[in-house]
Amino acid sequence: MVVFGVDPHKKTHTVVAVDEHGTPLGQLTVKARDAGHRALLRWARGFGGPRRWAVEDCRHVAGRLLRDLAGAGEAVVRVPPRLTGALRASARTRGKSDPIDALAVARACLREPGLPTGGLDPQALELRLLVDRREQLVAWRTAEINRLRWHLVELDPDLEAAAVLTSARGIERIRVAVAAMPASTRQRIALGQLATIASATLEIRALEREITAMVTPIAPALLAIVGVGPLTAAKLVGEVGGIERFTRSAQLAAHAGIACIPVWTGNRERHRLNRGGNRQINAAVHRVALTQARMHPPAQALLKRRKQAHDTRKGAMRVLKRHLIDVIFTAMNQDHANHHALPVTPALPTGTAA
Repeated sequence: MVVFGVDPHKKTHTVVAVDEHGTPLGQLTVKARDAGHRALLRWARGFGGPRRWAVEDCRHVAGRLLRDLAGAGEAVVRVPPRLTGALRASARTRGKSDPIDALAVARACLREPGLPTGGLDPQALELRLLVDRREQLVAWRTAEINRLRWHLVELDPDLEAAAVLTSARGIERIRVAVAAMPASTRQRIALGQLATIASATLEIRALEREITAMVTPIAPALLAIVGVGPLTAAKLVGEVGGIERFTRSAQLAAHAGIACIPVWTGNRERHRLNRGGNRQINAAVHRVALTQARMHPPAQALLKRRKQAHDTRKGAMRVLKRHLIDVIFTAMNQDHANHHALPVTPALPTGTAA
């Protein structure tokens, strides 16, 4: 088995090949383009035997490489960046460079056999792009609303206090009131801000409808969980990137940073919060846990039992989140079985094998 550790970047990808003991066999740097990916495959096939690709999980620079490798039928796993830091620090080679990072990625793959595979579900990718775009617009709109409110305070404090700026009707009511005020620079700026906020609101609503229409038929079991609405379901589907990448719910819990970290010695067993993992999945599960703690009797009963066992509120919530991972894992596997993912379209042209 030859493992190829990949340190991906926007312009280049550096790869180090190692054997099953972590001994370097060779390295190569190619341009982060289709031609570079084809050259990388030709070079890797020269080693012969079974091979595995370990790609550092960099969200914005590794996607095209992952698609090309998966499309060429290669075995690929994603390596979280947090796993490589300790390996770099403990290696005999001092310093930091792309080859050193790629070697650390390969050795992390050898050390952690349970890493999720790197296959990309096209539907999950589309949902992730749509959810990311909506969240970016919501964040931008919130900042613009906050800036607008300071102008409204100067124009009419009572109008600002009653302003509802997240709905088309509320925005139009404020626009009419501001337009009726005496002309001024502040009034003109406020009208411009209202126009951009209204435009962003329309796009946000359109994205929500598109996300709901896309996720409803592919995740009915996930949507049946109390506290999981279309936006949360789309976030989970998009960030998980294909539940078939995980063989056990414990792997998903570790990937999301929901598996607690043991910090005990002697007779008292204790665990603490895990601050690693995919924080987007973690945040989505946390929102579901908060909803269930408020309105779902089984979750309330679990929290009550943990409280009677002298657990803290935060500790009880961590237990609930870990239980929810089991529920989510089962639901997503059920959805995957009922609605098979679309096949990955090869990104490399046919006939590129060496």
